[in-house]
Amino acid sequence: MTDQNPYFDEVIAAHIAIRQWFAGPADATALAALMARFSPRFTMVAPSGAPLDLDALRRLFAAAGGGKPGLEIVVDQLALLDWHAGGATVAYREAQYQGGWLSSLRLATAVFERDEAGAPRWRHLQETLCPG
Repeated sequence: MTDQNPYFDEVIAAHIAIRQWFAGPADATALAALMARFSPRFTMVAPSGAPLDLDALRRLFAAAGGGKPGLEIVVDQLALLDWHAGGATVAYREAQYQGGWLSSLRLATAVFERDEAGAPRWRHLQETLCPG
């Protein structure tokens, strides 16, 4: 985790939670904790180009929980594109490994807002698949 940037910390922590959800046992409590990271207004453009909202993301996670044993996710190249009182925009690279082999490499841009308590919440995410 980083000392100076709560948004970088959230990107890293969220990907740890996502990896645990996909790779480990899936239960309702873990899904609720994972979904709490996202704004009620969350939107996403998936690597396929498909648009998702919060309900679609919840269905995606619910269907895939525990379905990728051995999954590893590495997040790097974090860059702060914008930071303001209400949130931030962060870019990063995400590599997914299955069985020790690179299975997915993507570039992402995430827009964050702060909730009432000041915690970062995912507001928008766009992921683009890259050649390995």
